[in-house]
Amino acid sequence: MYLINSNLYCMASVRGLKKDIDSLIFEVISDCFIYSGLHPDNKSDELSAIISDTVNLRNDLIARVNNPDGKDNPKILKAYYKSVEKDLISGVDKLFNRLSSLPKKKK
Repeated sequence: MYLINSNLYCMASVRGLKKDIDSLIFEVISDCFIYSGLHPDNKSDELSAIISDTVNLRNDLIARVNNPDGKDNPKILKAYYKSVEKDLISGVDKLFNRLSSLPKKKK
């Protein structure tokens, strides 16, 4: 996959899409652990909820990639994978926003 503009990706393969899902999910979880290491006494419940939601998003997206709708029609299949990509980007963005708001809630 390569970046076309800020929100759209051009899918090279299903394998590449799965790798992108895993890498973006890993980034969210690793940032959660970094935050936890830097702030060990703050917002552990909210941090656990973010990690849980991240894992649920990953499992949902991988299940959707493995079981596409309209396998016989290439146009439907392409639109289906584009919707998975958009859901990936928007879901990861929401999770990063939730993680970014944790230090603001601390005060």
